[in-house]
Amino acid sequence: KFFFYDLSFKSITKRFMKLSIILTALNEEGNVRQALEDLLQALDDFKIQGEILAFDDGSNDATGTIIDGMGKKHPRISFLQHKIPQGIGASFWEGVDFAEGDIVCWFPGDNETNAWEVLRYYPLLKDVDMVIPFIFNSHERPLIRNILSSIYRTIVNTSFGTNLNYTNGSILYRISTIKQLNYRSSGFFFQTDILIRQINKGYLFAEVPFKLSSRNSGTSKAVNFPSFLNVVKGYCKLLQDLHFYNSNNKTQPLAQSSVSIVRRK
Repeated sequence: KFFFYDLSFKSITKRFMKLSIILTALNEEGNVRQALEDLLQALDDFKIQGEILAFDDGSNDATGTIIDGMGKKHPRISFLQHKIPQGIGASFWEGVDFAEGDIVCWFPGDNETNAWEVLRYYPLLKDVDMVIPFIFNSHERPLIRNILSSIYRTIVNTSFGTNLNYTNGSILYRISTIKQLNYRSSGFFFQTDILIRQINKGYLFAEVPFKLSSRNSGTSKAVNFPSFLNVVKGYCKLLQDLHFYNSNNKTQPLAQSSVSIVRRK
């Protein structure tokens, strides 16, 4: 089992880390069952104590029914539902408020993100406050999506002085650090927004490679006009906060429970 050392006391104590996985699904009846089963198996394989908060974000197919059934069968799965879509970011932040873990991570209900590829890096959270996976088999995605992703990454890195390989994956966060944020993005930009704000504050992170899987059915909802508008809005808000409104983001103290505050002393 994985643990971290609490260095806030004179004597070093240890306690186990619990992981809260937030899974979001919109019309993913062909993928969500396997996604949940894979997450449960990966937790067992890596001996990680964890819970899964599974959201049906306003689906009009059998997604909600499937998640509900899985929740009744597996006590580690909690079923949450929105009658109308609220957005990935909104579901993520709602999950954060419900989460009981020390670490939180988002997974999509399409099962494209391989659970074993992400959770293999869980031990790194003894040394950093964020683990950021980046795709090393991008050929699994259509060429146009890879081109758009490259453009997106270039704009983000140029705008905020970072050198990140990927900002929209299943990132592992120490939950106490992101609960300090005073802004919560509700759409597809939420991961990028969190990362840039946290890096700007000085939280330590590790980038790690992970292998993307192919979805069994359906198509991605990430590349459409509403999502594009949401990303533009989120980008402008972040740019405004960090560059034009003299944000006090850097002056805010790091979370006392973070690894970064200990390693920076």
